[in-house]
Amino acid sequence: MGLAQNVAKDGLGGLEHNFITARLEDIVKWSRSRSSWPATFGLACCAIEMMATGAGHYDLARFGMEVFRASPRQADIMIVAGRVSQKMAPVLRQVYDQMMEPKWVISMGVCASSGGMFNNYAIVQGVDQIVPVDVYAPGCPPTPETLIHAIETLHQLIEDGEIMRRRKASGAGADVHVQEIPAGNSTPVILGVR
Repeated sequence: MGLAQNVAKDGLGGLEHNFITARLEDIVKWSRSRSSWPATFGLACCAIEMMATGAGHYDLARFGMEVFRASPRQADIMIVAGRVSQKMAPVLRQVYDQMMEPKWVISMGVCASSGGMFNNYAIVQGVDQIVPVDVYAPGCPPTPETLIHAIETLHQLIEDGEIMRRRKASGAGADVHVQEIPAGNSTPVILGVR
C-alpha cells in the first residue's frame, strides 16, 4: 500500500530506483521526447516558417510531431512564433495554462524572444514575461533548420531529465539559446549524442 501511495503522490519519483525502475524512467523520458505534439501560436511572419517546417520538405513527423494540435489540452509544446501584443498576452497565458503537464515552450524569432524591432507600448518585450520559455530560436524569421534545431535541443533536454530538474529548482523555463542556421546552408544540423 505504501508503494502505491508513493507512486500516486510523486509519480515515477515515488518508486525506489533499481535496475527495473531506472530503465522504466528512461523509457518514459524517451517516449516523452519522441511523442511531443505542438500547440501552435503563430502570430506573425515566423508562423510561415513554422508551417514550412511542418510541411513535406522538412517533415516534423520524423521527430514524432506529426500534427500541430488546435486544442491546448492535446499539446505539450507551445511554439510562440512572432510578436506578442499586449492584447494577445492574456490569451497566450490562458492557452498555456490549459496545456497538460509536463509542458514546454519554444520562443521562435527575435520578436517573440525580445520584442524585436517593435520597442513600443503595444508589444510585449519578450514572451518570457508571460510564460516560462525553455528554448529560444533566434532569427528574423528563423529558418526551418533553426526551428528543427530548437526542437531537437528541447527533445534532448526532455530525454536527459535536465529540464525537469531546472523547472523544480527555479520555477522558470530552461532558458536555452540555440544558434541560428542560415537558409540554404548545406551543413547538416549537429545535434547532441543520443
